[in-house]
Amino acid sequence: MSIPRKEYPRPQFMREGWMNLNGKWQFEIDNGRSGEARGLQSEGVSLSDEITVPFCPESSLSGIGHKDFIYGVWYKRKVTLESLSEKTLLHFGAVDYICRAFVNGRFAGEHKGGYVSFAFDITDLLRVGENEIAVYAMDDTRDQSIPTGKQSDRYGSHGCFYTRTTGIWQTVWLEFMPKTHIKRVKYFPNITDGSVTVEAELQGNADLSCEVFFEGKEMGSYKAARVGGSLTFNIPLKEKHLWEVGKGDLYDLKFAFGEDKVESYFGLREVRLDGFKFLINGKSVFQRLVLDQGFYPDGIYTAPSDEALKKDIELSMACGFNGARLHEKIFEERFLYHADKMGYIVWGEYPDWGLNFADDTGIYSVLPEWVEEMGRDFNHPAIIGWCPRNEVWEQAKAMPSRRVLETVYDITKALDPTRPCIDTSGGYHARTDIFDVHDYDQNPETLKEHYDKLMTEGTVYDWLSARDVKQVYRGEAVFVSEYGGIKWVDGEMGENDHQKSWGYGNAPRSEEEFKSRFKGLTDALLDNDKMFGLCYTQLTDVEQEQNGLYTYERKAKFDTKFFYDVMTRKAKIED
Repeated sequence: MSIPRKEYPRPQFMREGWMNLNGKWQFEIDNGRSGEARGLQSEGVSLSDEITVPFCPESSLSGIGHKDFIYGVWYKRKVTLESLSEKTLLHFGAVDYICRAFVNGRFAGEHKGGYVSFAFDITDLLRVGENEIAVYAMDDTRDQSIPTGKQSDRYGSHGCFYTRTTGIWQTVWLEFMPKTHIKRVKYFPNITDGSVTVEAELQGNADLSCEVFFEGKEMGSYKAARVGGSLTFNIPLKEKHLWEVGKGDLYDLKFAFGEDKVESYFGLREVRLDGFKFLINGKSVFQRLVLDQGFYPDGIYTAPSDEALKKDIELSMACGFNGARLHEKIFEERFLYHADKMGYIVWGEYPDWGLNFADDTGIYSVLPEWVEEMGRDFNHPAIIGWCPRNEVWEQAKAMPSRRVLETVYDITKALDPTRPCIDTSGGYHARTDIFDVHDYDQNPETLKEHYDKLMTEGTVYDWLSARDVKQVYRGEAVFVSEYGGIKWVDGEMGENDHQKSWGYGNAPRSEEEFKSRFKGLTDALLDNDKMFGLCYTQLTDVEQEQNGLYTYERKAKFDTKFFYDVMTRKAKIED
């Protein structure tokens, strides 16, 4: 039987010793959350059903397809090991929301957070021969202390909220390594002198070597004898190959630390703001972005294949977009890998919807996982900025909520001073590098009027004032990170589908009207000399939300060349 999603899940930190645990697991829904008390974690106790991991039980690919609320789930499978390594980690790409793992009936660890990757050291719990792994996940979409992104808090999907995801939804795998090993690395490329600084965290003491290659040609190296702990070193590169938009040139690295071998990569690129311009490698690049929700008809949160992840980027680029906002979801590392390779720029964001923003206790749900996300994804050159919150409006008037925004911003900048941070996309800005706006006005003329004053008077249209949420524009760079959202129901859908569908504004009455509105709205932003980017809503339909340029099944609604020509008619790339 073939293994679903069999590709290596972490391309930027690869070891040869690993075992993919995707495939058939025993499964049981535990809405009473009594499974542990009933001993479901114990060896030899069978579960009542079967599921295909890594697909969530709500999805058709899982073999379950249970769409009602799920509050607890159990998984079990057996793994046979012919020998034991010095150190074995049990990895999870993501489990929504609280995960507890057991090996051979013994507790292995607990993790809180439904979107980031984590691992448990299970070395001392394993034995030669057959081992049993049990996983318990707890979730509640209606619990306002749990971030849920675009998952619906009602029985069915509605508006811009979609089918829920519970439990395991990314690859599960074992990693085998020596006791003396590389724990993690961070890369700080320098485009000026053509070098890379490496921060390495090492477990134990041994000789270290690091070799850098570009397209198989050796570019530089570093060696040190008997080192351990935290180590920082710089490698001058023999040739300078910049990572650029649309051209994802990458340097490969090979690490050896004692018996441990790790392969990795990095991109030689720099991002910074210069007034109203967003610079990549010192050049002003206009960001032609699309909103990507990361949902799939058969896998919900999980792409059915690695090829499907890459295909979504190709679909976007075919419409003239050079990047995306990865919206209300932390995308899996394989997506970021393809973005790195294809020169596709993205914003790293967080699924903060579902949280109660009325007081500052929400920081305990956001901050730990946000820090984990930044640590996991720091090295990806495709990520050109961070945005931890989305559309925090009236709640931000209260001082506790503003303190949360300011604190998360400050910590983001402390952890990563190399990228800009938007505190809240399309909402109240408490402390931000960029003044970010969402504007779904469907009239191209009035949309243009909203932002012409940015060029003539240095002021930004603030629709939040109408909601009595006044904020101060302090001359930051400006980004309209959501616009459009034009509703168009594919012709294959019936009249009932038209009634149930959702989108922004009145649906155009013809293809010509759709295209005219799309071009007018886009031109209004492209022609604004003080604007550094735009983001169209959205790449694909998602369930009842019918405002994608593609259907949910990734079928183009119109000739993509039209969108490509509109988006790229003014490249906005300057020396």
